[in-house]
Amino acid sequence: MARYTGPKSKIARRFKDPIFGPDKALDRRSYGPGQHGPNKRRGKQSEYAIQLGEKQKAKYTYGILERQFSNLFEKASRMKGITGENLLQLCEARLDNTVFRLGIAPTRRGARQLVSHKHITVNGEVVNIPSYNTKTGDVIGVREKSKSLEAISNSLTAKTQTFDWLEWNPSQMEGKVVSVPTREMIPENIKEQLIVELYSK
Repeated sequence: MARYTGPKSKIARRFKDPIFGPDKALDRRSYGPGQHGPNKRRGKQSEYAIQLGEKQKAKYTYGILERQFSNLFEKASRMKGITGENLLQLCEARLDNTVFRLGIAPTRRGARQLVSHKHITVNGEVVNIPSYNTKTGDVIGVREKSKSLEAISNSLTAKTQTFDWLEWNPSQMEGKVVSVPTREMIPENIKEQLIVELYSK
């Protein structure tokens, strides 16, 4: 199994950032994991280590594997504009992330499962590929047979955050991609320039 399925709090503590959502373990112990606790003397990180850590954080945040991520970077570098911003826009455009942003699932991991199990449609057609690249104008909805799923209704009820690049129609249980998100619209605490510097070596 290539996808990371281990303890999420351990990863969040490594990056000192709640990348999987609110985390009580991180609140209690806001230092890296390890048997020596917070008193272990950690040497100064090299420039490469900092850049690599930022790339790893982005990969864990969006649930993307190494080869997928490097392919996204290559695509971003060929696009017009700022490469780092293009990279985050491509990550945000993934179907599993869009489902998460719309509030259909409470986490990206949950959104990936909904997509894989054929509960999600794009422009009326069932799509079960989490990495599917959504575009401006695409309509992402819940399949008719899946609209009564408790997991989806609970997630939509608990939804608190909205995004300017997405529109949500609660009566139809579908959302529309109205624009490409700018960097200001992406709340993730990722220093994308460090990732660009890492791949540029």
